[in-house]
Amino acid sequence: VQLQASGGGLAQAGGSLRLSCAASGRTVSRYHMGWFRQAPGKEREFVARISRSGGTYYSDSVKGRFTISMDNAKSTVYLQMNSLKPEDTAIYYCAADASAYGGYSANPKNYGSWGQGTLVTVSS
Repeated sequence: VQLQASGGGLAQAGGSLRLSCAASGRTVSRYHMGWFRQAPGKEREFVARISRSGGTYYSDSVKGRFTISMDNAKSTVYLQMNSLKPEDTAIYYCAADASAYGGYSANPKNYGSWGQGTLVTVSS
């Protein structure tokens, strides 16, 4: 599956952005999909995951502010980001997990396909 992330940009603290991840080659409904982010000088970290069955999981740092969703008809996964903070500034990546396990999975090694990343910058 090929993944194309988009929707990043500049937002003010307290604002919102919506990221999209379009899948081609295979429908996104065949995968558990995740969003990760990487800030300068830091390791890539888990943000959110949605399983094939629709179960959702979030990191503690974004829980209650971000929402992951999947549109099977458009083969696209979204990350709605509200109440943005400067510490949310990072490159955001979407990723696909083809394994059978649909529960919580924050390890990037469990995701076999990655998009190119989209930059989110939040100003204070």
